[in-house]
Amino acid sequence: MKNLKKVVTLLFMLTLITAAFTGCKNNTGNTKDNTNTKGTETGKEGTARTLDEIKESGKIVIGVFSDKKPFGYVDENGDYQGYDVYFGNRIAKDLGVEVEYVPVEAASRVEYLVTAKVDIILANFTVTEERAEQVDFAKPYMKVALGVVSPDSALITAPEQLNGKTLIVSKGTTAETYFTENYPDVKLLKFDQYTEAYNALLDGRGDAFSTDNTEVLAWSLENKGFTVGIESLGNLDTIAPAVQKGNTELLNWLNDEITTLGEENFFHKDYEETLAPVYGDAADPESLVVEGGVVE
Repeated sequence: MKNLKKVVTLLFMLTLITAAFTGCKNNTGNTKDNTNTKGTETGKEGTARTLDEIKESGKIVIGVFSDKKPFGYVDENGDYQGYDVYFGNRIAKDLGVEVEYVPVEAASRVEYLVTAKVDIILANFTVTEERAEQVDFAKPYMKVALGVVSPDSALITAPEQLNGKTLIVSKGTTAETYFTENYPDVKLLKFDQYTEAYNALLDGRGDAFSTDNTEVLAWSLENKGFTVGIESLGNLDTIAPAVQKGNTELLNWLNDEITTLGEENFFHKDYEETLAPVYGDAADPESLVVEGGVVE
């Protein structure tokens, strides 16, 4: 009887040991699975398409703004229009492919290249050192500085006037960076989309709005009661196409394309077709347009 009890006890202990070992093994497996999942979630980089792959697919995918008239916007017919889109159409034509436009926001432009959601960004993308560490910029096709638009009833004519007041900006823009670094006493009200930012200005939720001077000028001309009181702020920067970091083949093609287009004054034609109807005599094309990638 004692021997039987010993056997039963021994079997029971073996069962417990086996169960514990199995549990440990399962826990180890789950930890490994969780690590892989986490790695998948954080590893967001995608592989950019080569120039040959783009041509073979018959389509190039370009990220543009959908709400930044007159540079990139969707018209009443649902079609993309604007200065950047005019250029994008020519890129597709010269590549011999169709074009697919993908709407982007200012803060998502780098992400869309890093994750290979688009082949090229043509969304009023100002060249900065910080951005150049993450993407590759081609030659420029436009010059730009910052501008500030505000109501005529309380016109802002100097950045110091904004201290203690609320300035509307779009996330991920040079305006956000500039005022954060140089005017910490200015309260920033940030939005993802330009439409939201302008609506906030119209609603009186902010005292002024800052973004590229080319854009605030165009908006003020179409919205009576608002004026660009600060026409140029910060450095004179350039706007350029961007591709994923290391996509050298596509980058070289874009640079050659911009040089070739300069020989026919393409970007002046682009200006006349898309910007002149908005600006009229309020802007000088020579202060905005860059031909052949050469800034003068």
